[in-house]
Amino acid sequence: MALIYAAKSNYKAIQCWQTHHILLLKTLAVLCLLINVLLVPAHANNLPTLVQQELKKAGVPESAIGVYVHEIGADKPTISVNAETAMNPASVMKLVTTFAGLELLGPAYSWQTKLYANGIQDNGVVHGDLVIKGYGDPKLDLENFWLLTNRLRQTGLREITGDLILDHSHFDIPQDDPGAFDGQPYRTYNVLPEALLVNYRTSVLHFIPQPESNAVHIVVDPLPESLLVDNGLTLTKEQCRSDWRRLLGINVQTNDATNNSVVIKLNGSYSINCGKRSYPLGLHDSSTYTRDLFKLLWEQQGGIFQGNVINGTTPSGASLIKTYQSPPLAEIIRGINKFSNNIAARQLYLTLGAAASNTRNQSPATLAKSDHAIRQWLTSKQLYFPELIIENGSGLSRISRISAEHVGKLLLAAFQSPVMPELLSSMPIAAVDGTMRNRLHRTPVSGLAHIKTGSLNEVRAIAGYMLNKDGKRFVVVFLVNHPKAVFSRTAMDILLQSLY
Repeated sequence: MALIYAAKSNYKAIQCWQTHHILLLKTLAVLCLLINVLLVPAHANNLPTLVQQELKKAGVPESAIGVYVHEIGADKPTISVNAETAMNPASVMKLVTTFAGLELLGPAYSWQTKLYANGIQDNGVVHGDLVIKGYGDPKLDLENFWLLTNRLRQTGLREITGDLILDHSHFDIPQDDPGAFDGQPYRTYNVLPEALLVNYRTSVLHFIPQPESNAVHIVVDPLPESLLVDNGLTLTKEQCRSDWRRLLGINVQTNDATNNSVVIKLNGSYSINCGKRSYPLGLHDSSTYTRDLFKLLWEQQGGIFQGNVINGTTPSGASLIKTYQSPPLAEIIRGINKFSNNIAARQLYLTLGAAASNTRNQSPATLAKSDHAIRQWLTSKQLYFPELIIENGSGLSRISRISAEHVGKLLLAAFQSPVMPELLSSMPIAAVDGTMRNRLHRTPVSGLAHIKTGSLNEVRAIAGYMLNKDGKRFVVVFLVNHPKAVFSRTAMDILLQSLY
């Protein structure tokens, strides 16, 4: 009987242990589920809760976003939300252009600008014209155009008795209206590509408050000979607004009868609390601007030139005086990506088409050639983006399209490329520089994310690389196409912080 009683007791103990064990396992399973929901930032096809809440607060539906997050080396993405949907990426498209440029041209690639004498050279004098032939240099800015004239002067050339002939024939592109994109023809981001583009045709207006005279002083740099400024601004003591430019009245008038002179009339108000501010504008046509700037810099260096300007092609009998080389591509793409330089991106994009045959400076460059070169390059990397519409390479476009997933896969491929260091270093660093310098300050992400930004009306985008607290690197892409996209920035920043 004792044995039977002991057996029954053991059986009940076993049953009790099994019951408690099952309850314990169920409890642990529930806890694991809660941990996954509450603590893990996200998993495929889901956004972190805080990102969802912020999008809802901004009035942006989930159907208007495309998100793709993929850890480097992982088989599958961490997050994928509408990632296959074709969307407008704004300036994130520059990552396609610059990565293609680095691989197709090489980080050390430089552009040539050639200077010819169309006439007899004798004792430092060209008895005839000076010809400048451009090949699309994206960085023939004020500093580098000064270097070009200085190196021309160092050849011993002192005087040009004829005219300045500008050869733009390397680019064969439509003569579009610079104001067609948004009705702002004088804004510098709307400057159109040219084979010989000098200083982006930009004149920078510096506004300097002068309280002692109750006036606003205007300094123009550079000040072309053909530019006149009629300053009717009123100095106020109001709070300086972020949209201070909207308070300025700017009326630009061109007088063709007076050698294409430009008169810019300024009216409206400018607050003393704004301090010194600058406003770059593209006011001149290319010929007038290049002639005035060349003459200014040439005379500063002791040269003599009193001629006019002619758009044409290099005469067959012209003799080469000097070939000017641009800075290397690896340096130029820093300006394209960190500061979202649209015109430099468009110049690079056109160069890709002309250089596709591996014959340097093959003319002419066309948009069709560039589109073909990009698609061939993507195919060679086994990247198939059927939805891709790149238009001009800069992202300043209403019709550009690419999916978040394909931007992500492009960045995954770039991380394995020999040119990865150059591409990565060209991208803005969170809270440090470029278009990310004012974002994510005093957060753990500061300094750990290289992110290209994009911004258009009804479009916001980010794409790039970031490290999390465990040293794992992620590709992150977040595209928003919606009338309230402007309010989505916080949601993007929260995604980066959640991944950290």
